Order: sequence, then structure tokens, then C-alpha cells
Amino acid sequence: MALSETEEFQQGARRFARDAMRAPMLDASTEQDLAHRWRDAGDEKALHALTQAYIRLVVAMAAKFRNYGLPASDLVQEGNVGLMQAAARFEPERQLRFSTYATWWIRAAMQDYILRNWSIVRTGTTAAQKSLFFNLRRMRAQIGDTDETMGREARAAVARKLGVGEGDVAAMAARLSGADRSLNAPLGASGDTNWQDTLADDALTPDVEVMVRHDAAVRTRWIDEAMGHLNPREMLIIRARRLTEEGITLDALGVTLGVSKERVRQIETQAIAKLRRALLRTVTDPVGAGLV
Repeated sequence: MALSETEEFQQGARRFARDAMRAPMLDASTEQDLAHRWRDAGDEKALHALTQAYIRLVVAMAAKFRNYGLPASDLVQEGNVGLMQAAARFEPERQLRFSTYATWWIRAAMQDYILRNWSIVRTGTTAAQKSLFFNLRRMRAQIGDTDETMGREARAAVARKLGVGEGDVAAMAARLSGADRSLNAPLGASGDTNWQDTLADDALTPDVEVMVRHDAAVRTRWIDEAMGHLNPREMLIIRARRLTEEGITLDALGVTLGVSKERVRQIETQAIAKLRRALLRTVTDPVGAGLV
């Protein structure tokens, strides 16, 4: 009876794992010799012998990450990439076993793959967030936390140990508690409503948007009118210091105006006081403010 494509693939994966575990281990001197031959002479046979002996590390590491719901074959493939990176960067003169060095690269490659593919939403970018992602379940098991929502004491304990905020712990716990869900997935048996129908719209309603635009226009007009009470030098300083994204320094303005930076500061203070008085007069006068 012919095997399906999936069954053939699974059998091939099992054979690969068995062959990896049967590969002979290398002693330290053999590792050193193979590493020198590969790095110094580009001997590809030495590279193959060095990496083939430690594919067992890739298979073993993939088994440790099996609970993240990703195909073991993909994890092994990523681990092999990490193994090759380790071989390319290994420095035999440091007297470090290649297996110890390669383990770090294999784990890093698999963790990076998991973070990129575990969810369509990016999971973590900082070292602290990555540590939280990969250690939260283990730490919850250690402290005996079985509460689905994760209690405050448990959050605090994990946060202290990993050096992150309690809010980060709570958010990650919520992420790990459920898989991605399509927004078009139906709610209930009838299927008349989708998940996206229950999402709140953060956009402003039309009436609020009109009010916001109106208020912004009024504030702009008030400021323009208040600026009319300043003399040209005061206006130049206010525009340069307060009305640009990157304010000019007092020193730079002093050079431009031919005065000291202290004098520029005094003029700026006077100009701000004038603006404040003009704006107060406008706001307290309903007619002048355009409110009636």
C-alpha cells in the first residue's frame, strides 16, 4: 500500500532523527582538528564531520520546543542553520568544546524562529520580553500558579525574577493562553455575527471630529492674534524656540541677533508674558474669542 506524502515525510523525519542519534561522538582533540581544518583550509569534509556529529543537539533541542505548536521539521531546519553558524564562528584556540558553543547558536536560531512564527502578531523584541515568553510557563509551574487569569502575587513574583513589569507579565500570560483567532470567525452556532463585529472602533465619531477640528482652528487663530502683539525680534525668538520641532539654542540665537544668550532668554520670557496676557484677554472676551 502506497504511503501518502505526509506519511513519507514523517518516516523521513524519523529516519533523520535516528541517524543523527547514531552518529559517533567526537572527543576534544578530534573537534579541534576538524575545526582547524575547516577554518584554516576550508576543508568541507571536516565541516561535514564536525556538524554531522552534533545534529543530535539539534534534534534534542527541537524536542524541548515541541510545545509551541510549530512543526518539528521546521525547528530542526532552523536548528541546522544555527549549527552551521556555530561552525562558521567557532574559534578552536579558545579551548571550548564545540558542542557547548553550538548549543547556544542552535537554541538562538530556534527561539528566533518561534518568535517569528508562533503568532502573526509580533511577540517580543527586547531581551526581557523574549526571556518572559520562553520562561513564563516554566516559572508559573514552579510557583504552582494554575489560575487562568494569573493572580497578582504570581505576576509580581515572575516580574521580580525576570526584571519586567507586572503589566508585561499579565499581557504575555494572556497571549500564551490562546492562539490566534480570525476576526471573521463566527460567534455562536448561528454564525450571524463575527468577532470583528464586537471590536470597538477607536476612531472619533463625526461630531467629535468636527469639534476637534473647530477647536484646533480656534486655538491657531488665537495664537496668531496674540503673536501680533510681539515686536519682530520677540516674534523671531518665539518662532525659533517654541514653534519648531527642534528649538534653536539660546547661544545660536544670540549669535544671530548679536546679543548674549542671557539677553535672548530675557526677551523670550518677556515675549511669553505678552502672549499669555493677550491670550487671557481673548479667552475672557466672548466676542473677541469668537464664541458668540
